[in-house]
Amino acid sequence: MRKLEQLLRENDHKPYPAYKSLKGRYTFQGYVLSIDHVQGDPFAAPSSLSIHMAANQHGFPKEYYAEPHRRIMLQDYLLRGFYRELGRYSHKAGGSGKSGTLSVSSCGQEVLERSALTINPSDGNLILRFSAGFPAAGRTTLAQELKKMLFEYVPACAAKTLRYAVSNKAELQTWIALADDQKAIREQLSLRGLVAFVANGAILPRRSGVDDRPMADAVEFTSPAEDEITLELPGRRKLSGLGIKKGITLIVGGGYHGKSTLLKALERGVYNHVPGDGREYVITEDTAMKLRSEDGRSVKQVDVSAFIRDLPSKRDTKCFSTEDASGSTSQAACTVEAILSGSKTLLIDEDTSATNFMVRDALMQKVIHPGEEPIIPFLSRMRQLYEVLGISTILVAGSSGAFFEISDLILQMKEYKPIDITKKAKEAAEATSEKLEFPDKIVIGADRRIPFPNKEVTESRKVKVRGNGTDAVSINHESVELRFVEQVVDNEQTNLLGALLRTLEEQYFNGRDDLPKCVNALYGRLSKQGFSACVQGGRGAEGGRGADVGRGNASGSIPGNLAMVRPQELWAMVNRYRGLRLGK
Repeated sequence: MRKLEQLLRENDHKPYPAYKSLKGRYTFQGYVLSIDHVQGDPFAAPSSLSIHMAANQHGFPKEYYAEPHRRIMLQDYLLRGFYRELGRYSHKAGGSGKSGTLSVSSCGQEVLERSALTINPSDGNLILRFSAGFPAAGRTTLAQELKKMLFEYVPACAAKTLRYAVSNKAELQTWIALADDQKAIREQLSLRGLVAFVANGAILPRRSGVDDRPMADAVEFTSPAEDEITLELPGRRKLSGLGIKKGITLIVGGGYHGKSTLLKALERGVYNHVPGDGREYVITEDTAMKLRSEDGRSVKQVDVSAFIRDLPSKRDTKCFSTEDASGSTSQAACTVEAILSGSKTLLIDEDTSATNFMVRDALMQKVIHPGEEPIIPFLSRMRQLYEVLGISTILVAGSSGAFFEISDLILQMKEYKPIDITKKAKEAAEATSEKLEFPDKIVIGADRRIPFPNKEVTESRKVKVRGNGTDAVSINHESVELRFVEQVVDNEQTNLLGALLRTLEEQYFNGRDDLPKCVNALYGRLSKQGFSACVQGGRGAEGGRGADVGRGNASGSIPGNLAMVRPQELWAMVNRYRGLRLGK
């Protein structure tokens, strides 16, 4: 502290580059402050700093971070508290440009593992990464203003939020207990042949399209009696709700009655949620993938022959490529790509699907012979997907009863309450004289694509990776559209995807190994090493719209703007990358 204080005195009212001399590590009371990167001027991205605390300094019990599910919840809890406190001091120090800003990752309703705050499970060491705008008048340092930030504001935030002795122990225990409950439910899904669970009393509607918090006075979810199950929670507690079994589940009902709201909750159920979200006990098996049509997306050498064949142009659908996919071809590619990524549950909403990909009714099959139609509708493959490949489907439908015949469970949403109408719908389907034709047994070919390095990236003097919210990530001048990959829920996940793409290009794509080997090897490394698996050196920046991502600083330290993704999102990003170079 004394050394830093001396440096601040010496560099007060100097040209802004004088701040560069502050880079280093300084021992404060109860933690070490590291100044990892100093911004070039007051209008540049804020400087990167980190707080380092040993286990005996923060004091949180080891049982709170020894297991992954508890550790991630604890990290999330501490980060939210630090974010709230830090916000009270941001901009209190004056100056030009970004002077006085103090910021750290802002968490949403999902509990994600983030690089902003990490705890090492083996030794308990805690690292919190945040950013600060070093104050200046024009381009002249205001080091005494910076002293307030580093000697008053930051220590106050750390003292209030990063020490077990002053924490709200009852509240923290509630968060840790919820993590235990969520883990117990996930373990019981596979044991009981389920793909999802929705607890009675859950609040599914959100406040608005831009506010993901629970809607006030919303209708609580209640399971139909015939589909209700009871799960065991830690401490011999029990929790009842809707258990969705493996197979085909159809969600129907009138408009505005909650069909898509239920599906959206299931889509987000691959992540755990915070207490008070309303969806804490909406749990979906963690490989589930939301699919939709994506007009105009890129498709590169994907075998879509299970759904599209015999194109009039004689194009090869076993190795199909296009830079401008139609609704049906894009959804066919999305489906095959999800299967190849390891997804065991497909989530589909009729409203965002290509109609001709989803269904062809019996009358249309009579008028247009199936041999004259290149598209094999998803309707004709749903049963085979489950019986042959073990892949379940949860589908929202409102305009066609053709799905009744092949569904295992049919739920009608009525005023946000589900009603089991399986028997009624099946009887209606049997009474109709219209019978559908089904194709031969489904076959999904192995992914044998061989990626080559993109020289525009690997031979570039400076590789720039930028995130654009959850909509896209770009590498140099190549943008990867992600706005229809609906389970990317946080801009820091986009940041990580950009960093992973760069790592694939620079270290894995070699013209010899196939794409699954490259992607799976990198994800395995990410799972073992954490965020350091995709740090190449250089410097990072605060996450957010239009931010540089995933570089770290010159010493290769981890940036504080990354959040973990599943293999499914990594595969989705790679498959939409127009710069992907593949061998023939």
